[in-house]
Amino acid sequence: MSGEPLELDELVEHWTLLDGDRELVAGKRGASRLAFALMLKFYARHGRFPDDHADLPGDVVEFVARQVQVAPGAAVRGYEFSGRTSEYHRAQIRRHFGFCECTVEDARGLQAWLAEHVAEADPRAEVVRDELLDRCRKWRVEPPSEGRAERIVRAAIHGAQTAVCERIVARLSAESITTIEQLLLVADAGDGETESVLALIKSAPGNVSLETMFVEIEKLEAVRAVGLPAGLFSDVTPRVLADWRQRASVESPSHLREHPRALRLTLLAALLWARERELTDTLVDLLIATFQALRDQLGVRPNSRPRPSACRPAPASPRRCLRASGSSRRPGSR
Repeated sequence: MSGEPLELDELVEHWTLLDGDRELVAGKRGASRLAFALMLKFYARHGRFPDDHADLPGDVVEFVARQVQVAPGAAVRGYEFSGRTSEYHRAQIRRHFGFCECTVEDARGLQAWLAEHVAEADPRAEVVRDELLDRCRKWRVEPPSEGRAERIVRAAIHGAQTAVCERIVARLSAESITTIEQLLLVADAGDGETESVLALIKSAPGNVSLETMFVEIEKLEAVRAVGLPAGLFSDVTPRVLADWRQRASVESPSHLREHPRALRLTLLAALLWARERELTDTLVDLLIATFQALRDQLGVRPNSRPRPSACRPAPASPRRCLRASGSSRRPGSR
């Protein structure tokens, strides 16, 4: 384990043998005494056992060695961290902390919990891995090895993705599914008409003009023709939805077709869902920009008001009408 030398405060806080620790260490001799003490404090600090002596910084070994009154160097190097004695010591340490080994059943439980409570909302591997270690501490389960932990994380992410995609597809009508699938079909005649609809939907808007506005309207009509339900992604986090949208926008139709059906439909639905909102905002911006251009061409100032027409005089106020008629009485007065 590499890194900067530890400060004395950190050594004292994390590597000092407490009364309960000393009772366990007292029955050990020689190299086993020091190795057991180091494994004990390492487990309390990191929630796992060291793989070998390379995981133990030299200043830590010296600090613990002084407490157990054993020479540090050769004692640790002579201890086999994967031997029968080490297994016996590990079992003692687990019992001391109230932990157990991660069994196959524990791994399945961790995978299912992570898929449902973590990976559905945030499928990033580093986030799921941190939650795995935290859940192990709460369940009093010894964290699995690095390779096994990676397999649990990958399985949890895959399971979460499968569950969410199947849930999304179940909300789509048969007509919507058929329309989405047709976006990926390549026309047999080779004109690429069907695939060009998807390319059109993905394309960025052009310069400000009426032609660009008509093209954007065409895109919006194509998206709305799919008929996505209103609450399609109501239980999907914005991060996941944005990742799906980005993924569908950069992958080619051939790559999208290679995905499992539920994932393929979900990615395209996310793209269409996002594009409908993006196209609506684009049309509003184009409309404003078009009116601005027309106003500039007509020379109309932003804050100017049109003058009343000479052939249509401005209507007089009621008070002015009363004065013109020569009456000063208020309505209702005698």
